[in-house]
Amino acid sequence: MQKCVLLSILFLSIYINGRGHNPCPGNVSSKADSLTHQTSFFKKIYTRLYRYFSEANQIKEEKNFDLSFIGGPHFSSDTKLGLGIVASGRYRVDRNNLSLPPSHISLYGDVTTTGFYLLGIRGTTLFKADKYRLGVHGYFFSFPSKYWGIGYTNGNRSEDYTTYKRLEKQIRTDFSIRLLPATYIGGTTLFQQVNGRHFKNIDFLKGEKANITSWGFGLFATYDSRDFLPNPYRGSYIKIEQLFFPDFWGYRFQRSEVVFRQYQAIWEGGILALDLQGTFNYGNTPWSMVAQLGGPYQMRGYYEGQYRDNNLIQSQIEIRQHLYKRHGVALWGGAGNVFPRFNQFHWKQTLPTCGIGYRWEFKKRVNIRLDYGIGKRQSAFYFNIDEAF
Repeated sequence: MQKCVLLSILFLSIYINGRGHNPCPGNVSSKADSLTHQTSFFKKIYTRLYRYFSEANQIKEEKNFDLSFIGGPHFSSDTKLGLGIVASGRYRVDRNNLSLPPSHISLYGDVTTTGFYLLGIRGTTLFKADKYRLGVHGYFFSFPSKYWGIGYTNGNRSEDYTTYKRLEKQIRTDFSIRLLPATYIGGTTLFQQVNGRHFKNIDFLKGEKANITSWGFGLFATYDSRDFLPNPYRGSYIKIEQLFFPDFWGYRFQRSEVVFRQYQAIWEGGILALDLQGTFNYGNTPWSMVAQLGGPYQMRGYYEGQYRDNNLIQSQIEIRQHLYKRHGVALWGGAGNVFPRFNQFHWKQTLPTCGIGYRWEFKKRVNIRLDYGIGKRQSAFYFNIDEAF
């Protein structure tokens, strides 16, 4: 489960300890000097913060590695009140070819009042002439979670679940080679470990182990003509992937995934983004590795993992509109369906989603986003960096 990184958009929390020398009650001059000193100090802090965020979205090609931080308090429906921080970096391996989009990396962390904590990293490096690409995504988190069981019917019983503590770590690497213009083939590895603890009702696992370790490898082919990976304005992205998970820890299964995304300008400042994805598992797939619906990227508004099964098909369409300077909005709608086998796919079990979001450009074409997603009998807030897809 990829947990969203919940971040504030504009503010850093600053604590200033103003207790210094305590002047005599009658020393009006000392009080005035102290007040002037504190005012000057706060003014310097404000000026530095204002300059920092004002310049954060300016392109700095002279820097080998342009890294910026933002953080602060947040609130989410799942994790409640918390404090998060994110770093966004842009860099170029091939600095002689500025026509290529830059490489990017995001570092993120979060801690909340429910006991949730998260540390993660994700990014893509484009090598010389974009001949090779290396993608990395890794994280670990601890989360007081809920589990409904596998299948649409179980997920649809919204109040029938067990609580448990989920500790998860995942590392994924992708390496690809360009064969034709915008066309790549590559290999991938995936390691995931889920440690389920303190189940209120362990019977929900139907006899499966609470602790699951999975390691897989596979091949993929992509067509990628996007102009900028974290926030495309135009282009297409198509990916076909096949993963194999050997029987090292008691589970042997395979996973196929197909992704299609399209981006195009529709009017001044407006981008239309389309996303279609299918995930299909075969074999003895553990409860922690079946396809899960919901979260901060697809099917926003649903508790991630409430609806889960071997197979998942989901789609969304989003309009992203620039408003003024660094501000923008997004509107989306979509649908998703989880099912055990193709002959058990039912249209009436298709789940809807829609929502609205605010965008603030933290770095050039790298947005901090605040989304409110609405699903079937539930909704959720999300703070995150980069677009959902």
